[in-house]
Amino acid sequence: MTPDTAWAWPWWSTMVSINIINLIVCLTIFNRARRAAGGFSNITDPYQSRMLVMGLVFTLVGAYRAIFVSRYLYQFAWFDVLANSSLLIRFFAIFAELSFAGLFAYAMLRFNKDIPGKAQSNSLLNFIETKSPYLLFACIFAAQFFATTATVNKNNTLFAVEETLWTVGFVCILPLAFVQFRRTLSIRDKDEKQRNRMLISSSKVIFAWCVVYCSYGIFFHLPLEFWSDNATSISNVVSTAVPVAQSGMAAVSDAFFIVNESKEYHDWGFGFLFWHSSYFSVCVWLAIFLMRGPRTLKDVN
Repeated sequence: MTPDTAWAWPWWSTMVSINIINLIVCLTIFNRARRAAGGFSNITDPYQSRMLVMGLVFTLVGAYRAIFVSRYLYQFAWFDVLANSSLLIRFFAIFAELSFAGLFAYAMLRFNKDIPGKAQSNSLLNFIETKSPYLLFACIFAAQFFATTATVNKNNTLFAVEETLWTVGFVCILPLAFVQFRRTLSIRDKDEKQRNRMLISSSKVIFAWCVVYCSYGIFFHLPLEFWSDNATSISNVVSTAVPVAQSGMAAVSDAFFIVNESKEYHDWGFGFLFWHSSYFSVCVWLAIFLMRGPRTLKDVN
């Protein structure tokens, strides 16, 4: 073990441990909801069942990616096995990322249903309140095509477009997150607060996430890591050259079968490790929080 690899196993073990705990919590929530309804198929509210499934999908993929760490552009892998394939992991990520966006979009749409606002005469405000969750999902959906193509073609510009779409998506819902947060502050009745406690909590969490993520994307992630002149992370100088791009099925085969095992810090870098650590901790916690299906409670003890 060299000084450049001494960090590797402690960091990996920490991330795997966090995600094992996350998975246990996620399965507990899923099973409690299933037992309470007498079986998953007996959950009558489609909103609740879909939120549970999306949270489970994201948490499962998060646990997988915490074990099989991968960096798409360079095809770096934690283990020299096919399970660590960049293209395979990108395929799993499609379902996870659409689930993540779906959790936010669906939760905000349910909020509008359970705690409706006043009808807006301003068409822009009305659009923000009713359509922005769909814009978030559309942005993350479009991002999947860029990310998957970039993984195959080794094109960092396409990754930059993907990350831009992620930021744009959450910028789209930021105004609605603020509106919904403000709406909960106007609730004064004690019983009404109790019935809407899940929505009050979710509005705070979603608004805080949007502020932090949008700030991170606009002021650091995009301008310094993707769209800067050198297009590299501030603290991340990778010595390994980008793999030579192939064409056609050769490119697909290369992205699927070729893995470059590495535990050298300079290959992963601060930017990637910060992103990966945040993604598979904070983002999974958000998914677990939202999978409970924030809504107005009909029966409050």
